[in-house]
Amino acid sequence: MSPAVAETNKAIVPEALCNKRDYEEAQRFWSPNYIQHSAHIAPGRDGLFDLVKTLPPAFKHEVGVIVADGDYVVVHGRFSGMGFPSNWIAADVLLLKGGILVEHWDVIQDEATREQSKSGNPMFGRSFPEP
Repeated sequence: MSPAVAETNKAIVPEALCNKRDYEEAQRFWSPNYIQHSAHIAPGRDGLFDLVKTLPPAFKHEVGVIVADGDYVVVHGRFSGMGFPSNWIAADVLLLKGGILVEHWDVIQDEATREQSKSGNPMFGRSFPEP
């Protein structure tokens, strides 16, 4: 697979993840047959959209490191403003076919505060979020 495909996919994924709740526009990124492997999200594209619809307006996703290998893209990111006690730090693994997201897996952790971090380093970025 050409490096150009991986670079194109790396550009598509952040746009899809940070869509600003325009569900009609989001349909162009997510396959109608989208397969969801996350324990936190109901099946399919509708499961994902329905979850986002329940989140507060302050919800956001920040993209950190993003890497791609052909049709697979991995994003290290922070989900915040969800109304949960902690932000989530996640590694999202997405499979694209023809520029459309068709499958998703994730690994999610609650974000540690400075006081909770045994390493003394933040889990996302270079600094801890402000309380």
